[in-house]
Amino acid sequence: MVATMSALHSPKQNHLFAALPAEAFTRLSPHLELIAMPLGDVLYESGGQLQHAYFPTTAIVSLHYVMEDGASAEIAGVGNEGMLGISLFMGGNTTTSQATVQTGGYGYRLKAKLLTEEFERAGPLMHLLLRYTQALMTQMSQTAACNRHHSVEQQLCRWLLLTLDRVPSNELTMTQELIASMLGVRREGITETAGNLQREGLISYRRGHITVLDRRGLESHACECYSVVKKEFHRLLGDQVDANKRSAK
Repeated sequence: MVATMSALHSPKQNHLFAALPAEAFTRLSPHLELIAMPLGDVLYESGGQLQHAYFPTTAIVSLHYVMEDGASAEIAGVGNEGMLGISLFMGGNTTTSQATVQTGGYGYRLKAKLLTEEFERAGPLMHLLLRYTQALMTQMSQTAACNRHHSVEQQLCRWLLLTLDRVPSNELTMTQELIASMLGVRREGITETAGNLQREGLISYRRGHITVLDRRGLESHACECYSVVKKEFHRLLGDQVDANKRSAK
């Protein structure tokens, strides 16, 4: 079963591994463990000690902050463009956020000790992860600004587009309750907004499945936050991924 799974998956489906030079990737690859990431799985709790770094390939993980009364809101999403566990190399082994799988799939995990050892070589992985951390901080700050200043429709369009960028199809499996929890808004607001987008022919929604029918239209309804985050990720990481693809030919 493991051999069959391994044949269908590759660490280089994750953009960070795809951007690593061959020498660094060769050192790490024997230690990468392919794991299933089912919907709702909690990879780490707020304040918990991190034992692994996670690199999603087909899964999407939500980083969210849980309030004392149980309310929560997403502060960032992580898919095949990134990793979970930046606190391992930023000076601490714990984090105040909780990491929960929002879209089931697969990914790879690496023991914390091995990640920090490679990071402390001060080589390609260190430079790559610091660039990724800057991009992740942009996503977090832009999410905070978006949640404060933009409409529920703009927030929903931004969130759908960022999620769509991380999956191979235009169909997303998620409930309105989940989306409302991610955005920190009332479910009724998501129901009304999704209904409006469906009537305009931008999406189709049924039984926990959202299909994006008109991506350009969805982008026109989104605020600038989506393009800011996308451009920053490409600025910081896109060139390195493209360069490695060219050198591999």
